[in-house]
Amino acid sequence: MSDENKILIKATFNPVIRSYIFVYVGFILLVTIIGIPLLIIWMLGLGQWYSKHYYELLECELSERSIRFKKGILFTKEKTIPLENIQDMTFIEGPLLRKFNLSIFKVETAGRSESHSSEMELIGIEDAHVFRKKVFDQRQVITNKRNVKSNETVLSEIKDALLRIELLLQK
Repeated sequence: MSDENKILIKATFNPVIRSYIFVYVGFILLVTIIGIPLLIIWMLGLGQWYSKHYYELLECELSERSIRFKKGILFTKEKTIPLENIQDMTFIEGPLLRKFNLSIFKVETAGRSESHSSEMELIGIEDAHVFRKKVFDQRQVITNKRNVKSNETVLSEIKDALLRIELLLQK
């Protein structure tokens, strides 16, 4: 990995996620009529296996220019979002999440419509508010660098224009 995009921080995840996923999926299977037979399989071992492996495969890291996350077992979802594209970062907590002392960290990007915007949702990041602050801080660093480069470009163009005017006046 280049120095320009080095990893600044890797998020850690709360191990309680395993229990939350086990209970959440079990509840979904229970309330759906066709899920009740699957609930037995889920409770007999599949749920423990799935919850454990889902937790072990969660990744989220902040680099100098982007935030990258990866989740999933059968269907893996990996996404990299450039920091300058981030529009909002929020936390979602429902009754079950609060019971497990967890929250969902959601990153949204700007887009013209729902299909063009990009989202990232991760559950159970430890010290999520600290992680969010570091993302905002790094985003500000990038914005400041871009503004400085933009100002330097404008000044360079003004200098070139003045030199051309000076040459014309000398003729």
